[in-house]
Amino acid sequence: MHFEALLHANFKLLDDAVEDWSTMVKNLDALAKEARDGMKASAAKAVWAGANATVSKEFIGKTVGEFDDAHTQAKSIYEIVRDTAGELRTYHGNLKTAIDNASNRDISVTASGDGGFTVRAKDDAKDPKPTDGDITGVRNEIQKIIDGASESDNSANTVLTMLVNQTAMGFSDADYGDRDSAAAAVKEADELAKLAKKNPKDLTVEEFDRLNAGLKKYANDELFSERFATDIGPQKLLEFWTGINDPARGNWKLGHERLDQFDDLQSSLGLTLARATQSDSTAMYEWKRNMIDIGDKPLYGDHGGPMGFQVMSNLMRTGDYDDRFLEDYGTKLMETERKLTGDGEHRNLGWQHMGMDPWLNRMGDDSGSDPLTGYLKGLSNSPDAATSFFNEEYTPKDGDKAAASNFKYLFEDREWPQETNSHGDEDNTGRNNLALALEAGTTGHPAGELPTADTPAHTPEQASLMRDLVNSISEDPGRLKDHSYMSDSIGQIGSEYLPDIHRAMADGPTVGAGDKSGWNLLYPNDGADAKLDHSAVSRFLVTASQNPEAYSALSVGEKAYTTNLMDYHLNPDLPEGQRYPHDAQETITSLSRKSGEFSGLLAQGRQEAVLGPANAKDGDFDYAVSQKKNVISGIVGTGVGIGTSFIASPVVGAAAGGAAGTVTSVVMEAFFKDDSGQYRAEAGHEIAARWETIKDTTTNVNYAAASEAAKAHHSPYADKIDTWVSEGTATGFNDADTDIHAMAKDLDTEIPD
Repeated sequence: MHFEALLHANFKLLDDAVEDWSTMVKNLDALAKEARDGMKASAAKAVWAGANATVSKEFIGKTVGEFDDAHTQAKSIYEIVRDTAGELRTYHGNLKTAIDNASNRDISVTASGDGGFTVRAKDDAKDPKPTDGDITGVRNEIQKIIDGASESDNSANTVLTMLVNQTAMGFSDADYGDRDSAAAAVKEADELAKLAKKNPKDLTVEEFDRLNAGLKKYANDELFSERFATDIGPQKLLEFWTGINDPARGNWKLGHERLDQFDDLQSSLGLTLARATQSDSTAMYEWKRNMIDIGDKPLYGDHGGPMGFQVMSNLMRTGDYDDRFLEDYGTKLMETERKLTGDGEHRNLGWQHMGMDPWLNRMGDDSGSDPLTGYLKGLSNSPDAATSFFNEEYTPKDGDKAAASNFKYLFEDREWPQETNSHGDEDNTGRNNLALALEAGTTGHPAGELPTADTPAHTPEQASLMRDLVNSISEDPGRLKDHSYMSDSIGQIGSEYLPDIHRAMADGPTVGAGDKSGWNLLYPNDGADAKLDHSAVSRFLVTASQNPEAYSALSVGEKAYTTNLMDYHLNPDLPEGQRYPHDAQETITSLSRKSGEFSGLLAQGRQEAVLGPANAKDGDFDYAVSQKKNVISGIVGTGVGIGTSFIASPVVGAAAGGAAGTVTSVVMEAFFKDDSGQYRAEAGHEIAARWETIKDTTTNVNYAAASEAAKAHHSPYADKIDTWVSEGTATGFNDADTDIHAMAKDLDTEIPD
């Protein structure tokens, strides 16, 4: 800040800018509210089909988000500009006051012509004349004011530039209430980066504590994250994390006094870097490119050390990394992986943890030496990147092998490094993270979460991955049975593809939307159809349901889905173009039949687990089902394939306890009560009795679903529903029995009599 610029500052333009931004904030707030309450609300209520379901609805959601981000960014800019204007006006006033006070003491303050200023005694100064000390005091006072104004101006320029550079297109969601908080975040990033760039041997316990606390506080701060990442740079970042985990390179005190806090630091560091990669600034573009470039190189060059991928992948376990960065990173990682394994011909010993290798992961039990373990956990938080990664095909350079997708390589071909935890037991985190990443890649939402009204319909790429997954498990059930810990994710995936699964089981033709018949009307699907094969689906369901968590996800999801379908099809207000062109009897019977077949296949899987080599307990399955009651609202929200926000019609009356509820909630509450401990009174190995028990439960649920829906819509055929449901469900279980006999040899199943 130049002396004259502050002294003669004209604040009109700055005041006009503040006023303009204030108006902009108000207008954008109104537009964002209108977009949320109008456009987004209408989109959520609309029935979407075809391209509109997978493109238009998602586009509207993103557009509404852009309005919110535009308002947020404008508000942040307004607050920063307003604060800066106020501070500069204060410094301007202080400068004028200081000059006037100096003049009253016969001390002259004038511009020096080079942006600075000169302080001296006036030529006509009266006695006693100003002393050198007086002049120095004025000079220091003026300089302090200039320095403060410069800091205010420069920090505002820094944070505003970083703020607008966060996104190359659109708007940033970075939210700052004042200039000081934004400037403080940038300053803290600079200071913490300096600590992290120190030689790990020289990092003290106190400095570790400051790093840990600072990263935890600012992990989700946009400006802090970018500044910290770019300050430290990829190479120093990897050396920092490796160094503090390597007893030969780090401060031994950290390992003795702070080892129990390494997991917190890893988590916060990962969140910080993930947030940083969302920035589109030139500096972060270079950071991402450089990080990928050093991924396949030893960290310490000729002196060895872990590869860059091995270190960085462990910092990907937390946070939502930029999709493009994850995709490019994954491409280079898989090229390295396939090169080191001879394209899957042998296990990659380079990823195998050896006794003296540093323990690069502190979040969980695996050592972190296999970079795919951490990377796949990162993909589980970033669905779009996961879909793209698994569908990407790799063509061997020698041309002797056909191209194979990353999914096939990892799920079917890869020899995973042997991993033991700190207790010496086998660790399966890698494959478990693979399942989590597949959950994200097929469903379109982060693993471990449930779909919401804002979850877009399945895309063709997601549906294709689902088809590959089902076909792979069908081809070799051992791919899942031998790694049953993956089944909870696989079961959740299946529960979110119920329309696709039921279409496959129906064996009916897919017809155009304008036609009046077809299973596509009985089982509407607002997204891309996975086009599954009936026999493959049957094998998939029997295999997955041998795990209690997968069984519960599929079983409870199926009950909620069928209940929603009953309510949907029995609603007399359903538009003609969406109506299944058959009477109520045919509709209820058909729905009950496919529900029966589905449940029969799950029953077979459960029997295999309890009566087969796995020696599972029925109580484990009962418990897993009971736990789904806690998340039933999320399961109901998956709807019938006509939009994830679909909820069954309200029911008022005794069945709902005298209060407004939903068909689904009434039926599911009855199901949980009926299903509780259903096998406890049975003889241990009476297969037929087990089969009949689950058939009875399915029949009861289907009857309750059809009955409650008929009651809600005042249908005249309530007294006939029990017969239609019984016939349909029984036929469905017979279909399942036929399926099971057909695949008994391959699955080595216990066949019901």
